[in-house]
Amino acid sequence: MRVSVFRKEHFNAAHRLHNPAWSDEKNKEIFGLCNSPNYHGHNYDLIVKVTGDVDPETGYVMDLKILKDIIKEEVTSKFDHKNLNLDTEEFKNLNPTAENIVYIIYNKIRAKLDNQFDLKVTLYETERNFVEYPAS
Repeated sequence: MRVSVFRKEHFNAAHRLHNPAWSDEKNKEIFGLCNSPNYHGHNYDLIVKVTGDVDPETGYVMDLKILKDIIKEEVTSKFDHKNLNLDTEEFKNLNPTAENIVYIIYNKIRAKLDNQFDLKVTLYETERNFVEYPAS
């Protein structure tokens, strides 16, 4: 029996969408207010979905406390209340778009999970704007 389990977390972070190879005018045209040199922030909601077989001994797909600890170690402790552009190694040279953030988070969690599990990460940048990796 394969079942999906979910963990929802939250973190706050600031960022600036900017491509240093472009002119200031092009950055403003493409990224608009998100290109503010003073940065801007989001209250991100993160949903991590792990799918696997239910262990007949425990009744778990996986212990959600373990998933909680992985997310805390790999995501919230590194990104919460940070300026993603300035305070994190992951985005020193990578534009911190929602698409890039969800990809980075996926890879950080994937590296800590057993290969028997399928993983999907959904990141809400706002109530209406969210991204998912891998794509369905």
